[in-house]
Amino acid sequence: MELRQLRYLVAVAEEANFTRAAARLHVAQPGVSAQIRQLERELGQPLLDRSGRRVTLTETGEAVLPHARAALAAVDGVRQTADEFAGLLRGRVRLGLISGAAGHAFDVVSVLAGFHERHPCVEIALTEDTSERMLGALRRGELDIAAVGLTDEAPPPGVSFRLVVDEPLVAAAAPGDPVFDRAVGGALPLTALEGRRLIGLPRGTGLRAVLERACTRAGFRPDIAFEAASPGLVTQLAARGLGVAVVPALPDAVAAEAGLWTRELAEPPLRGRVALAWRADGSPGPAVRILLERLHTALTRVAPDPSRSP
Repeated sequence: MELRQLRYLVAVAEEANFTRAAARLHVAQPGVSAQIRQLERELGQPLLDRSGRRVTLTETGEAVLPHARAALAAVDGVRQTADEFAGLLRGRVRLGLISGAAGHAFDVVSVLAGFHERHPCVEIALTEDTSERMLGALRRGELDIAAVGLTDEAPPPGVSFRLVVDEPLVAAAAPGDPVFDRAVGGALPLTALEGRRLIGLPRGTGLRAVLERACTRAGFRPDIAFEAASPGLVTQLAARGLGVAVVPALPDAVAAEAGLWTRELAEPPLRGRVALAWRADGSPGPAVRILLERLHTALTRVAPDPSRSP
């Protein structure tokens, strides 16, 4: 059994495709197939089901995969420890972001570029997805760090996090929208959204889960008429009078430029919370730890004051 065979198995399992796995590993596809078949012969069990359009793990493969990842992590740990003593950082960091996290306020591109310039031997992979799917990917070991929206105060099972954004949610709509007639003391009761066409982020995002859970507790089901992954598109739809958007608080100048009126939601007050998350089991490698610190610094630098009451 060779380490490259385990590395090939992990890549195929994560990509569900031999061709994509080979491209990721920068090797020829026939070589990947041959090495995995050799591993299967040595173990005496098929590890992959190749009968469908997607390559999937067999029951044996599902059982073997965590051990393969652990073996590769142990080898990487040996290399990283030696590299740390030599002042050279290597490895691979897989980062996930919620949509909108890479906006103008949080310049993730500059963070990643600065990290790459300082540590050119570290490979960085970046993806955007919903919080729900990224939390699952963290637990499965498919991501190392993820910026996710939170629904609960406590970390999800198997995940640790550091809170970086905690801000009130607001209702945003075109000026003069009747929803604002129900504002009391500058805030809007959540029940004012009952029966209104709402604009929000897709299912699986933290903000969507916060909204749906709060509406359920208030005794009604939100009518999500439009959903978009981009917070910018959500506010544009609201500004054109297509519904009421529920978004994180906007500075007055930004709301005015977008052509929106906003009111904080109350009874109960709702908050949007974003955290940097990673797997709870085991210690992150040095490359993950360093990028995590850089991201934490960048996010908390632009985040609103979490002590500001809604």
